[in-house]
Amino acid sequence: MPDLPHLLAFIAAGWLLNLTPGPDVLYIVSNSLRTGVRAGIVAGLGITAGCFVHIFAAAVGVGTLMATSAAAFTVLKVIGAAYLLYLGVRMVLSRARPPADLVEAAVAVGGERSLKAIFLGGFWTNVLNPKVALFFLAFVPQFIAPGADHKALYFVLLGVLFNLNAIPVNVGWALAAGWMARRGAVQKGLHWLDRVAGVLFIGFGLKLAFTDAPAVHVGR
Repeated sequence: MPDLPHLLAFIAAGWLLNLTPGPDVLYIVSNSLRTGVRAGIVAGLGITAGCFVHIFAAAVGVGTLMATSAAAFTVLKVIGAAYLLYLGVRMVLSRARPPADLVEAAVAVGGERSLKAIFLGGFWTNVLNPKVALFFLAFVPQFIAPGADHKALYFVLLGVLFNLNAIPVNVGWALAAGWMARRGAVQKGLHWLDRVAGVLFIGFGLKLAFTDAPAVHVGR
C-alpha cells in the first residue's frame, strides 16, 4: 500500500475526479432535480455498485482483456453507447408535466420499485461504460509500488477506497440538485432541463461510440 502522503494524494485525486461532470454525475443530478434528493442519492448508490463491478473485474483481468482486445472493448462500447443514447432520447422526447403531476412523481419515487429502477439505472449506466474499467486500470496502479506483492489485493483495496470516497461527492451532487429543484424557476423549466440532460446523454453516447480502445499499461 502507498505511504500516507501518497494515500492522501490518492484520496484528493479521487475527489477531484469525481467532481468532474460526466454521465454518472448527470444521472444523479437529473434524478434529484426531478424527484428529490432521495432519488439522487439512490442513483449515486447504483453508480457506486457499478464501480465495484469494474474494480473486481479489473483485479481478475477482465479489464485488462478489454484494454488489449479490440473486440471485447467494442462489444461493451456499443452496448454502453446504445444505453446512453436510449436514456438521452427518452429524456428529450419526454412530455412536460404540470406541477401536480410532478408532486405525484415525487411521492411515487418513494416506493420500492421506483427507487429500485433508479438504482438499477445508475448501476447499468456505470457497468456498461468500458471507459470506467480503463480508468481504474490506468489510475489505480500508479499508487502501487512496482515490487509490491499481492498487487491484485492492493488494487482491490485502493479501488474500494476510491469508490467509498466517491459516495460523499455523489451525495453532494444530489443535495445541490435537490436544493435547485426547490427553486420555483427550476420547477417551471424542468421539462427543458430534461431535454438539455437528454442531449448531453446523447452526446456522451456518441462520444463513447466513436472512442477507440486505448492502450492501457498496468503497473507503475
